[in-house]
Amino acid sequence: MKNSVKGFTLIEVLIAMAVFSIAGIAIVSATSNSARSLGFVEQKMIANWVASNQLTEIHLEQSWPPKNNKKGMVEIAGAEWFWVQKVVATTNNDMKAVTVEVRQNEDQELPLSSLMTYVSKEGS
Repeated sequence: MKNSVKGFTLIEVLIAMAVFSIAGIAIVSATSNSARSLGFVEQKMIANWVASNQLTEIHLEQSWPPKNNKKGMVEIAGAEWFWVQKVVATTNNDMKAVTVEVRQNEDQELPLSSLMTYVSKEGS
């Protein structure tokens, strides 16, 4: 009688386990990177909303020229957002360039969002 054993050898099982563990680690890493990226995109999107809201308020104000280095804090989506308004002169004396930078922390070096618009004197 000849015994015919069918199955995997120990080496084959170890190689299969190694392949699946490497694949599992790669999937966990990709998921972690995706979640981190999603959080950053969400922060940038909310910062853009804050900047857009501030630029809209600038257009609604009747004061001329717009105030330079005006600062403020807004609470949106359960977080505080700090914004700074910077006004730059243009070649046209009746027009100013206004940039609003938004940060999540007041002492953060680089802004999460920076939007610019032009405002002109009333009637010009």
